[in-house]
Amino acid sequence: MKDASVSRSGTTRPPRLAPAPRPGAVLAARLPGCAARLPGLALAVGVALVATALGRLVPVVGGPVSGIVLGVVVAVAVRPGDRMRPGIAFAGRGVLQAAVVVLGAQLSLDQVLRVGVGSLPVMIVTLAVCLAAAYGIGRRLGVVRDLRTLIGVGTGICGASAIAAVTPVIGAAEAEVAYAVSTIFVFNIAAVLTFPALGHLLGMGQHAFGLFAGTAVNDMSSVVAAATTYGGPAADYAVVVKLARTLLIIPICLGLAALARRRARTEDARANAGAAGSGRGLPGPVRIGRLVPWFLAGFLVLAAVNTAGLVPSGAHGPLSTLAVFLITVALSAIGLSTEPSRLRRTGPAPLVLGGCLWLVVSATSLAVQFLARYL
Repeated sequence: MKDASVSRSGTTRPPRLAPAPRPGAVLAARLPGCAARLPGLALAVGVALVATALGRLVPVVGGPVSGIVLGVVVAVAVRPGDRMRPGIAFAGRGVLQAAVVVLGAQLSLDQVLRVGVGSLPVMIVTLAVCLAAAYGIGRRLGVVRDLRTLIGVGTGICGASAIAAVTPVIGAAEAEVAYAVSTIFVFNIAAVLTFPALGHLLGMGQHAFGLFAGTAVNDMSSVVAAATTYGGPAADYAVVVKLARTLLIIPICLGLAALARRRARTEDARANAGAAGSGRGLPGPVRIGRLVPWFLAGFLVLAAVNTAGLVPSGAHGPLSTLAVFLITVALSAIGLSTEPSRLRRTGPAPLVLGGCLWLVVSATSLAVQFLARYL
């Protein structure tokens, strides 16, 4: 092995030294896969525990939103190093997917179907209008595709849970997830504060307000807060409507997965055609079996198991708490990996989009109820 080289002039030059790798990167490379994730995962869990405690003190805010805010604060103040990155990445993706699976335990499909049949027109129309508005208004405002998709499904379906399900399907960036969750949270608070007064102003009954809250408010904690303020029967009905609305995650994820695969195939075909100088870049066929992410299949399996009565009633509460905590861990990790400079560069346009969609969904829900003579 040569330690030095000789130049043409006959002088000896010192050997070229490779740049020294960062200590954290060396340690992460040496540790086995699971062990490498432990430091970052532990940090995300620690932030989530603090966020959960804060969420219990302020239920309207909740643990998931507190987690993403605390994660961003820690990222700015401490800047987790390379040693933390594998675990933070795993928490932001793997734990997020596991949370979606556990959400299925909250669903009793027979109960959801009974209530869902009556509320289905309101849910379908509000979702369709919301997604169309997200596309149209989002493009007008210059909001990037993945971010407007996250805000659209978060507003149209079920807030952080829908964002959690859609994020791995479309491969959204951490900064986009952070901004979408924060935007949804702002208008959840607005709904909790204004919807009960609006319901009394319109003379809505308990059933009608429960349907309104279940279709126009996003996260479950905010649905419960708004509907409970209006009355017990409204809260009971709103919760079931909200659970039925959660099922809309399935067709939306399948549709987005199909679009993502078709877009990827088209881009690959165009790249290959450009390199070869021929070809039209048409997408190949989409296989249905590959559209169903494993966590969405797990969501359905757990919902079916619960519907069959195989999940003890005493386990429903702990499983619901576990699902929320897993989402909190995942969002804490997303906060930890977020670069605030990217959020600042995004500007106020996504917040404006969220406000427009909140108004559109609220007005559409009331309009459909009026036309269907629910009001």
